[in-house]
Amino acid sequence: MLRLSIREDHMADGFASPLAPLPFTADVEAATASMWDKVKHHVTPLEWQLHAPLIAEINRLKREKNAVILAHNYMTPEIFHGVGDFVGDSLALAREAAKCDAAVIVQAGVHFMAETSKVLAPEKRVLIPDLRAGCSLASSITGADVRLIKQRHPGIPVVTYVNTTADVKAETDICCTSANAVQVVEWAAREWGVDKVILIPDEFLARNVARQTSVKIIAWAGRCEVHERFTASDIADMRAAYPGADILAHPECPTEILEAADFAGSTAAMNDYVALRKPKQVVLITECSMASNVQAESPGTQFIGPCNMCPHMKRISLQNIHDALLYDQYEVTVDPSVQVRAKLAVQRMIDLPPPLVPARYDLVKAKHHVDVELI
Repeated sequence: MLRLSIREDHMADGFASPLAPLPFTADVEAATASMWDKVKHHVTPLEWQLHAPLIAEINRLKREKNAVILAHNYMTPEIFHGVGDFVGDSLALAREAAKCDAAVIVQAGVHFMAETSKVLAPEKRVLIPDLRAGCSLASSITGADVRLIKQRHPGIPVVTYVNTTADVKAETDICCTSANAVQVVEWAAREWGVDKVILIPDEFLARNVARQTSVKIIAWAGRCEVHERFTASDIADMRAAYPGADILAHPECPTEILEAADFAGSTAAMNDYVALRKPKQVVLITECSMASNVQAESPGTQFIGPCNMCPHMKRISLQNIHDALLYDQYEVTVDPSVQVRAKLAVQRMIDLPPPLVPARYDLVKAKHHVDVELI
């Protein structure tokens, strides 16, 4: 739930009135020099003169208000490297939300991530910079849907992808991310003493997980609009144009993509692959900003398209992060009865022992066809 308060210095729609750009001074240039070094291959010098003053001011406001910014891997480079205090995938950010001691959390991501932060840290003030930053996958299912699923499949544990609303998490036995989905599914089957698990809402993640485990999967027909658009022909075109490139795919992609890839894993696993193996050329089959942010840490690797942009993530900007801190907008709240139940599901995931390395998907198993029961 979002709570909105309109200030007098805002326009009628609740958004801040346009202000003159902050000046790019010598002090600002010095304060942001290390950040410029990381983003200079993705941000032009002219753009940086607009970004850098905002970055400096955001970082000042964070200190003043005892705030932290949780920046997802899909944020643009100037956000990810310029103002993110904690960066990473959904699992990493969830863990940081639970343990950080800041009074205010600004979620540089989408609304379900902000809700997850509030679920884990109900005493903190959680802000999202743009009310419209939604998620096609999270919107594909409701808490009422999950209640009906449980009625149809009594006694079967429900594993819910973290890319869901608090209302959905509250109806769930345990959450997962793409980094630990196989681990969580197998844990749930052992704990409940069953050979079948409900894994919702991402259909492609469920199908890809089913190929990695002997546990039978019941799935929901939800999809990420970024990853579902990739096709096998995209991979074939990349192979033909760049025969030496390593192709890395996210498990939210269709199964045919994982069948054709050289590596498949979560955003954290893809990041580690590039950092450790240092391929000369790499293709990341995921959201566009992921490649930009990984490249900043691996300048010796050439990153090649294709990529698809998440329109929801791209609603978050330096300007609206600045406004969120300055005007204390827009607060995310979760009903206390929902928060308690949702936290149980998320905390169960967090309490599982983390893998020694981010989980990768076995590409031999990925080629084996395994049916899932689609609800």
